[in-house]
Amino acid sequence: MNRRIVLAGLASALCVASPALEASAGRFNPTRFSVVVRGSGRDAIMIPGLTAGRDIWNDVVAALPGYRYHLVQVAGFAGEPARGNARGPIIAGVAEELSRYIAASRLPAPAIVGHSMGGTIGMMLAARHPDQLGRLMVVDMLPQPSGLFGSTPDGAAATATLLRNLASTPGGRSFAASVMDFLGDGRQSDPNVVSRVVQELATIDLTADLRRMRAPVTVVYASPDRREQAVIDHRFAAAYGASSGIRRVRVDNSGHMIMVDQPARFRAALTAFLKR
Repeated sequence: MNRRIVLAGLASALCVASPALEASAGRFNPTRFSVVVRGSGRDAIMIPGLTAGRDIWNDVVAALPGYRYHLVQVAGFAGEPARGNARGPIIAGVAEELSRYIAASRLPAPAIVGHSMGGTIGMMLAARHPDQLGRLMVVDMLPQPSGLFGSTPDGAAATATLLRNLASTPGGRSFAASVMDFLGDGRQSDPNVVSRVVQELATIDLTADLRRMRAPVTVVYASPDRREQAVIDHRFAAAYGASSGIRRVRVDNSGHMIMVDQPARFRAALTAFLKR
């Protein structure tokens, strides 16, 4: 797998939004993310993907009233300072702070919706704090994130090694910065935070943790090309199929950013998920 393929893969996973708003987190003041709360009703925590800000959910929130949305933005992404993510494990750190946020805010079994990296955070939260969640939606992410780049374990392992090497070298950090420059439209994420998150995603495997999740799980995944449907279906079925209580929803003619590429289909899937 060459540099161009990795760039294309990362580019499809990146989304940069407008600068972060001020956090509103009740009695608990998180350092690894900020939260803006909108609307009223049952609670839904929305977690964006790599480098993205909370703005990726704006259209969804506007289209689906009747819920109290907790819009998360990870520190170090989309113009928000790194703060607590300047050091230490980021993905696990965000998951633990989200658990503390849920407890401090006294949220009764909130729904969690996570796109890409946000889905990884959601799965980690559901496995480590299974009693806190009402349900979980994972949007276009596998329990082993590097598997998105390879249909076989060997391919995923090779990709993980490549991403890990890219993320842990000065050249790799420069590469991450160049990707952000290409997509960022002047709204930069912190290159150090991005490179470390990429490294973490390259090594995480939550497959064994799926059985610890008690909340119902919906996995919404993209199929950009009809010719690839069988391969993609097999990939997600193999990753999630051994676990009960997991529902899979394929969205055709969509890239990684399903909420942008197929907004009506994504809203339909999210509506069904929230009403279950």
